[in-house]
Amino acid sequence: MSSISVDIKPKKHYEILDGLRGVAAILVVAFHIFEAFAGGNRFVQIINHGYLAVDFFFLLSGFVVAYAYDDRWGKMGQWEFYKRRLIRLQPMVILGMIIGAIFYYFQASDILFPMIKGMEVWKVILTMVIGFTLLPIPPSMEIRGWGEMHPLNGPAWSLFFEYIANILYALIFRKFSNKVMSVFVLIFAGLLINYTVFGPKGDVIGGWSLNLEQMNVGFTRLLFPFFAGVLLCRLRKLIHVKNAFWVCSILITIVLALPRLGDENSLWINGLYESICIIFIFPAIVAIGAGGEIKNEFSLKICKLLGDISYPIYITHYPLIYWFTAWVVDNKVTMENGYLEGIGVLIVSIILAFVCLKLYDEPVRNWLMKKFQRKKGSEALSS
Repeated sequence: MSSISVDIKPKKHYEILDGLRGVAAILVVAFHIFEAFAGGNRFVQIINHGYLAVDFFFLLSGFVVAYAYDDRWGKMGQWEFYKRRLIRLQPMVILGMIIGAIFYYFQASDILFPMIKGMEVWKVILTMVIGFTLLPIPPSMEIRGWGEMHPLNGPAWSLFFEYIANILYALIFRKFSNKVMSVFVLIFAGLLINYTVFGPKGDVIGGWSLNLEQMNVGFTRLLFPFFAGVLLCRLRKLIHVKNAFWVCSILITIVLALPRLGDENSLWINGLYESICIIFIFPAIVAIGAGGEIKNEFSLKICKLLGDISYPIYITHYPLIYWFTAWVVDNKVTMENGYLEGIGVLIVSIILAFVCLKLYDEPVRNWLMKKFQRKKGSEALSS
C-alpha cells in the first residue's frame, strides 16, 4: 500500500455519478449513430444535443477530481497527481488510437474520406504514435480530411482538454478559496454565454481542430463546467431526492434528446438553451446524483456496470462510427433501411468497451498502480 494512502480514510463512493457517466456515454454513441443519417444538418439531428454530454463529462470530472484530491495536497505533490491521472486515463487513450488505426482503411469513402485509399501506412502509424501522447495533429498532417486533431479517434480531443484542466487545477485553481473560485466560474459562465448566445452558431459544437476558432470553442466548453464541478464539490450543496439515479438518468436523456431550438434566423434561442443546460441543469443533476443513495442491489449493479464501461465506450466507439457513417453516406442508406445496423453498432460498441475494460484497461491500470505504489513505498522508506 502506498505510504500516502495509509492515513487517508476511505471516502464515500458516488455510484450514481458513475452510472450517469455511463448513461451519457451510451447517449453519445446513439447521437453519433443518428448523426450518420442527418447529412450534416444539425437542425434535424435526432438526440439533437448529444454533444452536450462532453460538457457534462467535464463537470463530472471537475467534481470527482476535487473530491478525490482537494484534501490530499498536504501529502501529495503535483507529479504524483499527474501520475495518478495518467494511470486512470492514458491506457485507454493508447488502446483507442490502436483501434482507430486498425479500422482506418476499412473506413475508406469516396465521398467522406477520399484521403484514406491513397494514404501511406507510415503516416497512419506516425499519427497513431503521436495520438498515444494526445498531442494534437496540425492540419498539415491530417490523414482523414475532417480537420481533427486526432483523426484516428476524434473524441480524444476532449481528453486533450481534460488533461489541460487537470494541469490548471494542480498548478493554480486548487489553491483558490471558494470566493476566488466563484469569481472565475462566473467569468467562465460569461464566456460561455457570450459564445453560445451572441456567437455565430448558437451551440457549443466544436473543439476538435488545432486552429484558433476551434481552440476557442474547446476552452469555452472546458473552463466553466470543469471548474464549476470543482466548486460544486467544495460547496457541498447536494440535493436529496428518492430514486436519484433514475431521476437523473431521465433528466440527462431529456436534455440531450431535445430537438434543436430556433432556426437559422434565431440561433441565440438554442444557444440560450445550451447555456442554461451547462450552467444550471448539469450542476443540478450532479448535485442530485451526489446527494442520492442507492438502496437496492439491482440499481447498484447497473450503476457499477455503466460506470465501468463509460470511459471505454467513449474512447473506443468512434472508429466504428467512421466506418458506419461512410457506409451510410456511400450507399445513401436511409434511417428506415439502416436502423438495424445502427443498433448493431451500438451493441458492438458496448461489447467492445466491456472487452477492453476487462482484458486491458483494468489489468493495465492495476499493474501500473501497484508499480507506482511500490515505488512510493520505497521512496518513503529511504526518506
